[in-house]
Amino acid sequence: MASVPYIVTKGVVLRETETKDADKILTVLTAERGKIPVIAKGVRRKSCKYAACAQILTYSEWTLFQRGEWFYVREASVEEQFMGLWADLEALALGCYLAELTEAVTAPEIPVPETLRLLLNGLYALSALHKPPAIVKPAFELRLLCLAGYEPLADSCAYCGTPDPENPMLDVVQGVLRCGKCGVGERLKSLPLCRDSLAALRHIVYGEAKRLYSFTLGPEALGRLNAAAEAFVSAQLERGFRTLDFYKSLQLPSN
Repeated sequence: MASVPYIVTKGVVLRETETKDADKILTVLTAERGKIPVIAKGVRRKSCKYAACAQILTYSEWTLFQRGEWFYVREASVEEQFMGLWADLEALALGCYLAELTEAVTAPEIPVPETLRLLLNGLYALSALHKPPAIVKPAFELRLLCLAGYEPLADSCAYCGTPDPENPMLDVVQGVLRCGKCGVGERLKSLPLCRDSLAALRHIVYGEAKRLYSFTLGPEALGRLNAAAEAFVSAQLERGFRTLDFYKSLQLPSN
């Protein structure tokens, strides 16, 4: 018999689903093969040596073989578990949202190394660097949509062309910046920004990836950035996210 051709790759678990016979079906994002469906047989048994690898948000090295459309685990070893997430429910909830959002914008078996790097850096920022979730969330949302082909035009007002819009607003449907006085008929689909939140948005969209989370904002400006980023995701992808709803349910009401 011909030997089975094994595939060795590294990837992070975006989703896990328990099935019969102690198995799991995983959605794994890899750099070389993109998003792939993986069956981990017997992984829920105590004797399974790679059970930790089959947990959501865990980054591992996988040895797989393929049968039809499915990949099966031969063995795996953990590269990073992001343990800091499991000690903070808010950070864990946000991490799960980042994974669900990533799954939504990636196509099966299309290599997306930058997207994988963005996700790993976002999880690391929450887990090890303890970056505030309110900073990580909008930065990740906007940068991910840029990588997925939904980059907003934020360099100037789309109507009058001024680079320093007065009362700036983000049109979340058209994905353009405008002055408060321009495009009056578009107000229902525009979210208000301010000078600081606009500067942060430009930093996220146009800045270096390695400095993605290196900005600070006051509470009001940060709230505007979060609202605009979340509305932009909703308008562009035309769907909601169960993990986002859970994350938001953990937020304390503002006084």
